[in-house]
Amino acid sequence: GAGFSLTNGTRSPWEMCTEAACNTSLSCVTFPLPILFPQQSGLYEYKVFGGLADCPPELCADVYMDLDFRKQWDQYVKELYEKTYDGEKIIYWEVKYPFPLSNRDYVYIRECRVMDVDGRKIWVVLAQSVSVPQCPEKPGIIRVKSYKQSLAIESDGKTGSKVYMYYFDNPGGMIPSWLVNWAAKSGVPTFLKDMQKACHNYSKST
Repeated sequence: GAGFSLTNGTRSPWEMCTEAACNTSLSCVTFPLPILFPQQSGLYEYKVFGGLADCPPELCADVYMDLDFRKQWDQYVKELYEKTYDGEKIIYWEVKYPFPLSNRDYVYIRECRVMDVDGRKIWVVLAQSVSVPQCPEKPGIIRVKSYKQSLAIESDGKTGSKVYMYYFDNPGGMIPSWLVNWAAKSGVPTFLKDMQKACHNYSKST
C-alpha cells in the first residue's frame, strides 16, 4: 500500500531513514531527526508515516490502548501494567533489550482522544514520561526518564488506517549504533506489522 508523504515538500532537517513495504497491506516511512545537544548525544527523535490495510482506525486505537492484549502480541514487553497513584493513572512498562544490554523501563502517563478536524475523525494518543515516587528504579534495569510519543490514526478512505507517529526517548547508558540503526530501519516496521496482525486477531477475540 502507499504510505504517507510530507505535505510541505521538504524534509530538512529530517532525512528519510527507511521505507518499508512488508507486503501489499503495510507501508512505513521513518524520518529521524538528530537531537541537538551541546555534546554529541547520538540521540534521534523519529516520525513515522505508515498505512495499515484492513485495520479501521477505531480498532487500531483500541488495540494500541489495550495493555493486557499488548502483552500477547508485543514480543519486547517484559512487564506492563497500569495503576492509579494519587488519582492519576500511571503505566509501568519494562522493555526487553538484547543481551548483554540491560532492559529499560518506563513510567508514563497517556491519554487518548477522538478529534474532529475539518470533518475528519482522528484518534490521537499522547504519552509522556513522569516521575512517580511509588515506582522507584529497579536494580539491573535502566529507567528511561525522557520519553514522549504522539500517535494519530485516521481512516485511509477504505477499510484501513493511516498512521502518524512521533517518538523520542533517551534510553540511557551506552547504546551501540547497530541497535539504534536496527530500531529505525527494522524495529518500527516490525512493530507496525505486529500491530496489524494484532488488529486482525483482536477483532476475532472480541
